[in-house]
Amino acid sequence: MGSLRAQCLRVSTECTASQLRRAARAISRIHDHTIASSGLRGTQFNVLVALSLFGEVPLLRLADRLGLERTTLTRNLRPLERDGLVTSSPGPDQRVRLLRLTDEGQRALARAMPLWEKAQRRVVSGLGTKRWHELLAGLNAASALRVEG
Repeated sequence: MGSLRAQCLRVSTECTASQLRRAARAISRIHDHTIASSGLRGTQFNVLVALSLFGEVPLLRLADRLGLERTTLTRNLRPLERDGLVTSSPGPDQRVRLLRLTDEGQRALARAMPLWEKAQRRVVSGLGTKRWHELLAGLNAASALRVEG
């Protein structure tokens, strides 16, 4: 039993997945709190940013770019479509759903951008510029990892 306890202590301090989730929640709280007055949540803001960059894009490509499951992205899109920020239409192949940012979505994104800048400054300041750059490099490397087998 002592060995299991030692392993659990090690997991509690060294588990990459656990530490990453905890850090992601902390930073997400900062972003969500800071951009709340825009009427958007951080996840919605990221969808609008991606759509602004992509233009019209198939749902599955957007999900892949955001690192989301299709069902999670669909759930995140519902309020954005309901509020007229995003529109969807069938693609040439009826199985493909094309997404696009509306003019109102562009305006919402423009209103939220200064708030995101404020949240970003808070995070970078809290981490320090050097550590923030190292974190981004590490996150990019981690994002490139794939499941084997």
